[in-house]
Amino acid sequence: MDVLSRPAEEFINDGTVEELWALKAVEHAEVHFNLLCSVDPRLLHLTPYDDEIYEQFRRMFPDMDVRVLNETELKNSDGKTKWRAYMEKFNRLEDYSYGTLLRADAGEEFRPENAILVVRIQFWAIEVARNREGHNDQVRVKFRGTNTNRDIE
Repeated sequence: MDVLSRPAEEFINDGTVEELWALKAVEHAEVHFNLLCSVDPRLLHLTPYDDEIYEQFRRMFPDMDVRVLNETELKNSDGKTKWRAYMEKFNRLEDYSYGTLLRADAGEEFRPENAILVVRIQFWAIEVARNREGHNDQVRVKFRGTNTNRDIE
């Protein structure tokens, strides 16, 4: 019998999986922030598809303020519907739906109060927009040379 056809009651949630995901998400957040601190964000490419990601993002979300995000707008019913349609355009990309931490305020570092859980394509769309529109420029100036390996837990 195929394991996926077995009753859901036979499976338990393993807290270790959640802990490993959280560690991976924090690691990704720290690496990304360190890149922003050391490289001109306007020159930074997050994926080979940055142009397409940005063009589709601004086509579907022309007025979204990516400098400071409103988590409610991202996650309310209307926002979820629009994001689902956006994500479908990129379901061919590996890791597009991984849970990822995103800074709510582009001018601030990663910390619990400034982190929003999103899927990876949302992270890419918003961070590519921030890079191209200059919202991440201040991070490099503000935090360069500081210890950016802070825990956000």
